[in-house]
Amino acid sequence: MANLLSRLREAHTDVVEAGEGQLDLSRRGFLVAATAAGAAFGFPLQSRAAMDPSVPDGEPVTPDGATFEPSLWYWIDSDGIVNVNIIRAEMGQHVGTAIARILADELEVAWENVRITHVDTDEKWGTMVTGGSWSVWQSWPVYRKAGAAGRTAFIEAAAAKWDVDPANCTARDGVVSDGSNEISYAALVAEGLERSFSEDELDALPLKQHEDLRLVGQDVTALDIDTKTTGQAIYGIDASVDGMVYAVPLVPPTRLGSSVISVDDGAARDVKGYLQTLALDDPSGTVPGWVVVLGESLMAAKRAADLVAVEWEAGENASVSEEDINARSRALIADDGYGAILPADDTDTAAAFEQSAAVLEAEYTTQTVLHFQLEPANATVFQDEDGIWEIHTGNQWQSLILPTLSAALEAPADQIVMRSYMLGGGFGRRLNGDYAIPAALASKALGGKPVKLVFMREDDAKFDSPRSPSVQQLRMAFDDANAVTAMDHNAAAGWPTQVMVPSFMPKGVNDEPYDPFAIDGADHWYNVGAHRVRAVSNDLANATFRPGWLRSVGPGWTNFAVESFMDEAAHKLGVDPLEFRLKHLDATGMNAGSAPNAVGGANRQADALRRVAEMSGYGRVDLPEDTAIGIATTFGQSRSMPTWVGGAVQLHVDRETGDIDVQKMWLSFDCGTVVDPDGALAQCQGAALWGLSMALYEGTKFEDGNVADRNLGTYTPLRMIDTPPMEIEFIESTEVPVGLGEPGTTVIAPAIANAIYNAVGARLRHLPITPEAVLSVLNA
Repeated sequence: MANLLSRLREAHTDVVEAGEGQLDLSRRGFLVAATAAGAAFGFPLQSRAAMDPSVPDGEPVTPDGATFEPSLWYWIDSDGIVNVNIIRAEMGQHVGTAIARILADELEVAWENVRITHVDTDEKWGTMVTGGSWSVWQSWPVYRKAGAAGRTAFIEAAAAKWDVDPANCTARDGVVSDGSNEISYAALVAEGLERSFSEDELDALPLKQHEDLRLVGQDVTALDIDTKTTGQAIYGIDASVDGMVYAVPLVPPTRLGSSVISVDDGAARDVKGYLQTLALDDPSGTVPGWVVVLGESLMAAKRAADLVAVEWEAGENASVSEEDINARSRALIADDGYGAILPADDTDTAAAFEQSAAVLEAEYTTQTVLHFQLEPANATVFQDEDGIWEIHTGNQWQSLILPTLSAALEAPADQIVMRSYMLGGGFGRRLNGDYAIPAALASKALGGKPVKLVFMREDDAKFDSPRSPSVQQLRMAFDDANAVTAMDHNAAAGWPTQVMVPSFMPKGVNDEPYDPFAIDGADHWYNVGAHRVRAVSNDLANATFRPGWLRSVGPGWTNFAVESFMDEAAHKLGVDPLEFRLKHLDATGMNAGSAPNAVGGANRQADALRRVAEMSGYGRVDLPEDTAIGIATTFGQSRSMPTWVGGAVQLHVDRETGDIDVQKMWLSFDCGTVVDPDGALAQCQGAALWGLSMALYEGTKFEDGNVADRNLGTYTPLRMIDTPPMEIEFIESTEVPVGLGEPGTTVIAPAIANAIYNAVGARLRHLPITPEAVLSVLNA
């Protein structure tokens, strides 16, 4: 209590020192002060968003004097300030810093002169999406060429000025030199500089050798770290527009197919600040049966919403349960007429199974998982004085939701703009921007008046696009010499890509489309002879809820199955699981890899696995009773962009309670060139902890057409007290950088399941692994 009082006094002092009428309430100051007395907090800038996350007001840097803009992706002004345009969403991963570093290194400018701007949704930026661990990987060639173009232009301009050969000039920290003369980029810009590059010229530009990179791979200060750590960063939930009203949704009983029969707001009319209740008319079909309650303040809207009575006609899947969805998965898997067959060197496994000496079969299941990002879904929408619909919110895939907003608002796409705010947690939830639709519809119903709609936690969970429950059935054929001759993998789940962007689905070898995000990982890099992976869409899941992309998506369940099954196969043969895996990571056929993203193929995955085995002391025999280390290896996020991962977990199993005590986790990554070492480590730590959370703690079930758990009283992610120590290592590489947002998530659950088996002989094939499940297997 003394500490709390001290903090309150400090917060009060901060306010007083700012002077009367100039209250400078920081986010932290506000949070502390609000416990003692109410206070107002808002973002007063109208029609403006947190474009530059490094400054408290979000105001993008403006150029001083002339500018040189050799590429869409940045400009340099006559002070030598470089502004880098970022189309990716910032959700704590320092993506702006990582991308700006790539450009600044090739451009050869001093880091302290670099700024970033998170841009709006003008179509000139192309497709805007932040997910799939793609951002650095996709930006690497683009921003390197852009930087090299600028460096080349400055060197050419200086050489022309001095009448020397450009080959004899060098650039360093924004200064060009030929050994005798020096001139800064800023001076060249001030003198006037024009230079453009054709696509062929860009492709031909010389890029730095790996050993010459000076910012990539080095520790530099993140550009937006100050606002993040002082609580001044501006998130979507901070958006504030003059004259706006607040809205709270009343979410119908089912995600799809509901309709409103009647609304009675009689009891709400006495709530101070209550304005009105709207039954939404949604031409886009995104929020059928939705009602929003409006108030002069958020709490007025919330209090009124608790008193508004709505009668709904629920959708036809109002009685669907998790068991129903899984039963449908099993029925679809049983019918070989459903599903897409993924490419492989040989997908015909029938003969191998017919001629096999032995077969191993197992089924693995995973439960529904919610996003539960810290910042609940929210959006602020209004029509500005120019008739443009402004959408203020944090979002991961602006290009996906803009057409839906256009349909909902019945306005052309060029009349809609999204302002990019920081995300208080994304994890795939904000790839689906559906939460902006009810805010847009409410504003539209009010003639374009600003409406800020905020989901309460329970409504956020109810309206989530959760990770689908999944069913996977695997089998492996062995010949009479115990050699693996074939493997079948059938996986069924709700498909987010099919529901939200079916054009992203490739076709399998049987000409059937499939959702790569729901099956990535099953197409592993082991050589198992004939290999048949069948991806099946669960139509009941898709009709009951909106399946979502949740951090690592399919590899969160496919790798659990593959790596548990490989462990089972090794034990069946009496072979050490590490040696069994290494034997089959032989880099032949499709698994040999290819340039530029998968150079080395399965050999690099084998190296990551060997390294984590060394780090963890895998195989040691001096651990206490019922304590063991389990291993696994994955290659998230996909074969087209493999980040090779080795994982090991040491844990103890309590035979009396079934409790799992995870004592330590080790991870080894080969992600090619590490662009941002500090950010990479943080990404991998967070991913691994999320993997642990989904392995042991997170999970809900569908009951009566919606998720059963809607707040943290019953939905219990990993707590800090349960966080084990971690040891993470990056393997030195000069290859193309690949993604790190998700791969670390995928290796933990199978490593845990395999460690449990090593500790007490119990094989767990369902996530999350609960104490009750452990006891059930132990007592079977």
